[in-house]
Amino acid sequence: MNTMMMKMYLVAKSLIEREEGQDLVEYALVVALIAFGAITGMGVLAKGLNNAFSQISSTLTANV
Repeated sequence: MNTMMMKMYLVAKSLIEREEGQDLVEYALVVALIAFGAITGMGVLAKGLNNAFSQISSTLTANV
């Protein structure tokens, strides 16, 4: 009985200490953070470009 408990303890300990999936989760979090930053940056860039083209359009309309 004691050896059976020891084997179960060792199996449980090895499952708890495994870190193979941890790297995958860390990479997924980094990719999600980069994607969030890119989406936010693209939104700001799109607003800036829209304003620039609107000003160009209004200037051309006024001078033509």
